[in-house]
Amino acid sequence: MEDSIRWFDTVDSTNTQLMNDKNGLPDRTVYAALFQTAGRGQKGNRWESRARENLTFSILLKPENVAVAEQFILSQIVALGLVDYLAGKGIPATIKWPNDIYAGDRKICGTLIENVLSEGRVGAAVAGIGLNMNQRQFDPSLPNPTSLVQETGLSFDIKDELPVLLSCIFRYYDQLDSRYARNGFDALYLEKLYRRGQWHAFEAMPANDVPTEHRSGLRIEARILGIDGKARLLLEHRDGTLHTYGFKEIKYIL
Repeated sequence: MEDSIRWFDTVDSTNTQLMNDKNGLPDRTVYAALFQTAGRGQKGNRWESRARENLTFSILLKPENVAVAEQFILSQIVALGLVDYLAGKGIPATIKWPNDIYAGDRKICGTLIENVLSEGRVGAAVAGIGLNMNQRQFDPSLPNPTSLVQETGLSFDIKDELPVLLSCIFRYYDQLDSRYARNGFDALYLEKLYRRGQWHAFEAMPANDVPTEHRSGLRIEARILGIDGKARLLLEHRDGTLHTYGFKEIKYIL
């Protein structure tokens, strides 16, 4: 597996570099960086990470049989692999929909998955992952970060840990050709879903082009029941009504 990993001392973004190079590279190629100058997260945010302290990498996936309507399965594979890896370190992590990873109520890992669609299928995908490993101090503007060293008290060699983590993700990726296994991904994802079944406050966001973090919505109390066939979050409101929300349409209140 180490042969498929290319390490950069410094790069702008492993996702950007791997997306640019994807056509000439095989399935499961990995670009990893000791430091990213312009790491990217969800919603157009930057991913902040101290040099040489964390795992920042991207995986090129070239599945042969994932239809456009099924593309969320790649997010599930990555998220489930990350949860398994953290469980192996004694951290009972959960998945904050759609694919951030939480240890308790603190964010330990962020992902950014970019799909290239072709003729009704996913021709390629680049899964960018930022896992906080050895960082103890974070930008105070970040609301709730944590790291493996903070959760376990142990430091880790990031180059040694990357193949271990990849094996957890590829264990699920190897099952893509099995319809039986695919059907089980939904159940596993639901089992690990952050705050599932618990009553919490959320903010339902208005439909406009303003970034979620810069607009206000309607505060509601609801509980997560699961996800629907379009990978939208399914919530039950306090009045008993059911509502589905797409990405950027609902905001967790932590």
